[in-house]
Amino acid sequence: MSLIKEFMDFLYEYKVIGLAIAFIIGVAATALVKSLVDNILMPIITFFIPGGEWQTATLALGPIVISWGKFLADLIYFIIVALIVFIIAKKVLKEDKVTKK
Repeated sequence: MSLIKEFMDFLYEYKVIGLAIAFIIGVAATALVKSLVDNILMPIITFFIPGGEWQTATLALGPIVISWGKFLADLIYFIIVALIVFIIAKKVLKEDKVTKK
């Protein structure tokens, strides 16, 4: 029984349970933001950029193939995700401003 108690103490002392919960919520939030970007925002962006082929555009330099279309799509995705995370963090994590005396 002391091994189980020691294990439970370990979980509480290092806040492993809280970390596990934060990880699970983070995974769910990632899936939600990915769905928002993929299913709502990217179709709007694709509407303004003619043709959906831009995401698969490549530049061949001899044997080297640079997938600049995929990079551009990932860059747009990153900017949108970063903006959404910034807005959520700003609204949720409002901190009281320290007033100067």
